[in-house]
Parts: sequence; C-alpha cells; structure tokens
Amino acid sequence: MLRQDLPIAGEPPRRPAEPAPHRKTCAAPAYEAPASRYSGGVLRTRPWRSASLRLLTDHDRDEALALCDRDPIANVFVSARIRATGLDPARLGGQLWGYTDGGALSALCYSGANLVPVEAGPDAVAAFASRARTQGRRCSSIVGPAEAVSQLWSLLAPVWDSPRDVRPVQPVLAMSGPSAVEPDPLVRMVRPRELDVLLPACIAMFTEEVGVSPIGADGGAAYRARMADLIGAGRSFARVDDGKVIFKAEVGAVTPYACQVQGVWVPPEERGRGHAVRGMAAVVQAALRLAPVVTLYVNDFNAPARAAYRHVGFTQAATFMSVLF
Repeated sequence: MLRQDLPIAGEPPRRPAEPAPHRKTCAAPAYEAPASRYSGGVLRTRPWRSASLRLLTDHDRDEALALCDRDPIANVFVSARIRATGLDPARLGGQLWGYTDGGALSALCYSGANLVPVEAGPDAVAAFASRARTQGRRCSSIVGPAEAVSQLWSLLAPVWDSPRDVRPVQPVLAMSGPSAVEPDPLVRMVRPRELDVLLPACIAMFTEEVGVSPIGADGGAAYRARMADLIGAGRSFARVDDGKVIFKAEVGAVTPYACQVQGVWVPPEERGRGHAVRGMAAVVQAALRLAPVVTLYVNDFNAPARAAYRHVGFTQAATFMSVLF
C-alpha cells in the first residue's frame, strides 16, 4: 500500500493474507520514513541512465507532470508528490525513474517507500523491473494500475523476497459531486491539539488493514509526524465523541485535478451503524473544496466497505493491484 498511505478500512476485519507464490520467510517492515529505506539512510542521488531509462531531476518536472495528468485519478499519488516537493530525491523521499521512447518521456516509476508505475506499458515495465532488480528491494509495497503492477511483480517475484500479501483486485473509486446522503454534521477537521486523540485510531486502522504496526524503530515518530502534517494542512477529518474517535479519514494526496482519501476507519464496536456512509459523505463534501474529483481505492474482498462507498455515490474508475512486503 502507499506509504502516503491509503488503507481503506470500512466495516469488517482485514482478510487473512493468503499464501503468495515464491513465498519465503520474510520479516515484515514497520513504517519508516521513506529516506531510511536507502542504504545507510541516505538517498542515492548520483545521476545514472541506460539506453531508455534515467533518473529524473527537477528539469523534468513539467514533462513528468504532463504524464501524470493523462490519468489524474490513477496517478494522483505520484502527481501530488511531484507538485509538493519537486523531483530531487532528498525532498521527494525516493527516486523518479523516466522511460523514454524515441527520445520522448513516456512512462514514470516512483521508487521510494512504494514502487509505483505511471503510464507504463510492457516495455517500460520491463525497464523498471530491470532497474529494481539491480538495486534490490527498498520498498514496502508495489502499488498502481493492476496490469502494470501484475507484469512488474511477475518480473520481480523470482528474485525479490516473498510478499506478506498480494491483493490483485483493488477497485479505484471516484466521484465529482456531493453525496445524496446527508453528511454527518459531527464530522469535522481534526484540531492540532487532538493529535494524541486521533493517533491511536490511526495506528489501529493501519495495523488492521496492512497487518503490521506503523510504529517502527523510531518509536512511531515518522508516522506521528505524517499525521501531524495532515492535521496541520486541514486534511484530517473525524467524528470525536467524548474523546473517542467514532469515524476518521484523511485526504492524503491533492492535485488541481483530484484528491485521494485514505485511512477510512470506524472502530469495530461502532460498525454497522451508518457511521462510514454519513462520515464519508461529510469527507467528500470537504474534499471537493480541495479538488474537483475525490478518489480512493478499496480491497475487492471488503464487501461492506464497497457497499458503503456505493451508497455514498462512488463509482469505479480503474483497478489497482498491491503487493505488500
């Protein structure tokens, strides 16, 4: 999953992971700041290139964004990262690889805490896989359009360690107008002073959805900082009753064309009472002030969550696939 990240927890517990091909014993990593996934905790920024693949720099920003904007819903995560930080790896939290065809940039791959292909056809995927094999696995997930991720993983599976879970079908949902459902009037922006109220709910959501805790060797400092940033940006929403989080969600990525909701969660004892539907209607109402399209993705096996999103008014726009390590 995206370390932005997008765990979509609706109503039920997470499906137990099924055995994946080429499985070997592998310890699952906890949440870490993206830079720590590089050797020695330092991003390797020395320029490199092959016949069709090169490390992009800030000089490539406009061309890279033009590629992302071909599908602003599917590419919202990478597009938002580029717009927020530029392409310098130290700021981006990873490298952005560019694939050229006939001299023109035709595909991208974000390589950081996640490996995310953008507008990548078979030839570009093969080039990205070759580069990823050379550097070894540094990511906690591969995520993106299902066709590209499926091909990418088929090329990496023989040489990378076995994943904890493979989720081959994750509907990408979107809507561009307010919900017909009455929003929950108690869902609001989380206040900076409420970080310690929200954080346990965020940790519970992440652990339930992903299967590992986001608290890493840093004691959770990176995850806490990420949540604090979202709260400070006015992109964290919750219903809090007497100090208890009843519903929560964040807008993790924003571009001029779309924004992506993540971390949707209702505590187990409050599920089945309509909090997810009315809460999401409120989040959509707020998110449409940030971008003209609101999007998220959900596990295909999470039937209650998918039903809730349909009730809110989301329709399917694409299909993702995730490989989780």
